[in-house]
Amino acid sequence: MRVGVLALQGGVDEHLYAVKAALNKLNVHGEAVRVKRARDLKGLDGLILPGGESTAIQRLMVRVGLWGEVRDLILEGLPVMGTCAGAVLLARSVKDREVEGPRVETLGAMNVEVVRNYFGRQRESFEAHLQVPAIGGGPFRAIFIRAPAITRVLEPAKPLAKLGDVVVAAEEGARLATAFHPELSGDPRLHEYWLGRLRR
Repeated sequence: MRVGVLALQGGVDEHLYAVKAALNKLNVHGEAVRVKRARDLKGLDGLILPGGESTAIQRLMVRVGLWGEVRDLILEGLPVMGTCAGAVLLARSVKDREVEGPRVETLGAMNVEVVRNYFGRQRESFEAHLQVPAIGGGPFRAIFIRAPAITRVLEPAKPLAKLGDVVVAAEEGARLATAFHPELSGDPRLHEYWLGRLRR
């Protein structure tokens, strides 16, 4: 199995480590690779879009020739996981919590609506222990940094985890979006869950 991590911004090393840990736990031979150019997409079984700043990531992807290639591969069925800003990029529609920021063009890969910075700015970052029944093993330590929220989930997408009444993780087939940063938790269960879907 070959899993790519978009390496333009965000916790790239942490995602690479989480993928390797998840592959080991699943007892699956595979590798985690950095994706910086279109040629790095060749032969991928799945792609992770990390956090960062969604507008900046989108512009960087366009600049290096990845935007159209990634969009086409996802439309063709490439499994994808997006965390924080990556979840914003996967959404069908995006809103801003307060003032209208720069419009974000998205990949439109999941039938969800996301509100950027829903939980506030950098200083309002926090941790929470979430119940994620699909992954088993007790509460998941979720780290929220300038986090969005998934405010609408329409079929075939479905909620995966909530913080109170707010959806903070959703899935649609082999596409997974989290408002938080699972790669920073030291717990590979969400990566493991997603990789398990790649094998079906």
